[in-house]
Amino acid sequence: MTDGVRDKKAWREEILGRRKALPAAVRAREAEALAAAVGGLGAAWVCAYVPVGSEPGSLAMLDALRSGGARVLLPVTGGPGPLAWAEYLGPERLRRGRFGLSEPDGEPVADALAKAEVILVPALAVDRRGVRLGRGAGYYDRSLAACRADVRLIAVVRDDELVDHLPEEAHDHRMGWALTPGGGLLELG
Repeated sequence: MTDGVRDKKAWREEILGRRKALPAAVRAREAEALAAAVGGLGAAWVCAYVPVGSEPGSLAMLDALRSGGARVLLPVTGGPGPLAWAEYLGPERLRRGRFGLSEPDGEPVADALAKAEVILVPALAVDRRGVRLGRGAGYYDRSLAACRADVRLIAVVRDDELVDHLPEEAHDHRMGWALTPGGGLLELG
């Protein structure tokens, strides 16, 4: 195990512990702030995610994107390769997918990442250089290779999860932006 992996493991344990201890009322206020912040992204195609457990965000964030005119695509889990994406058409059209994730019930959209102008990426933390800390499975890092060159990659994190420096590995895709409940959309790098 390299020092970078060991460091990432320690970061993950610390952040997941802090998230677990966060009161539900605080999570709800933060989710409202994130939903308000995404309304101004101004993109026709947005790849996003349905938050799991204590991840920042909510279905209201997805609904705000749709209300702003965006077609919202969510990951559909399958095998170990890159993620497939299907359109989010409202909470009533979500089903339980692999790993207990909520996924759209429609067919995957061809070349979804090549269409997306904005990708909201779940993260445990992101640093000011744009290095993102995920959960460690690599689904997003494998998938982001298919996105267009001018895509806005936005890590969605809590305010204290925007940090000065995280360990980085060669396969990590850097984010250009962070979206936080208190700071809104912040440019990185």
